[in-house]
Amino acid sequence: MATTGSNATAHAPADAGGSITQQGFKVTTRKLPILKAGPIEEMTSKLGIAPPEMIFGDNIMSIENKESNWRLSFNAFDALDRVDKTGETMLKVSYSREWQRNREMVHEGIKEVVKPFDWSYSTDYKGTISSSKYVLEPTTRPIPLELLRRQDLILFFDEVMLYEDELADNGVAMLSCKVRVMPERLLLLCRFFMRLDDVVFRIRDTRVFVEFATGEVIREYVAKEDTFEAVRRVGILHV
Repeated sequence: MATTGSNATAHAPADAGGSITQQGFKVTTRKLPILKAGPIEEMTSKLGIAPPEMIFGDNIMSIENKESNWRLSFNAFDALDRVDKTGETMLKVSYSREWQRNREMVHEGIKEVVKPFDWSYSTDYKGTISSSKYVLEPTTRPIPLELLRRQDLILFFDEVMLYEDELADNGVAMLSCKVRVMPERLLLLCRFFMRLDDVVFRIRDTRVFVEFATGEVIREYVAKEDTFEAVRRVGILHV
């Protein structure tokens, strides 16, 4: 039987998230306001890079199976920790200079220069696994889309934003998670989406499928990108 309820932390006001337990698998979402200055500075120090404009550092989406002591969660810090911090994959376009100027800080006449890194905040984050004995192993088995196309009752649905940045008003980069739980299975999508105007579109999707009866978990990661002009042409053709 499905159960629902809030999952607010003791040090924060009640959030708009929730939880559901279905056949031994518990899905939990937590949605709290954007981080304030203190926590942002702490996160910046730990990450070693300038943060996005909007960080929902207390937000989380997780799937866990207590019987097997296995948990897969999605959070902003771990996702940002996967951003290239060397600057080697940084987009070498004029917008990067504008972004750099926007992120420079001046303290009593001393300019603090941002170190080079992937300022688009592109991440290949696939979630954070916590388990004492169970791990995900490589497989060629695809997510069974035919089961997901069925008109099954949706017991629980939620969407959680992890971070967002407008790339110096030249586009957008965001990471968010969605989950839907049906009586026999669930599907979670964690998507990084980036649009840099007149340059590139980029999507990186992590999908997690769980079949409750068998306990099978499939995680699929797909990365796609194309030029801004190519996507624009396709969009015009579809209108």
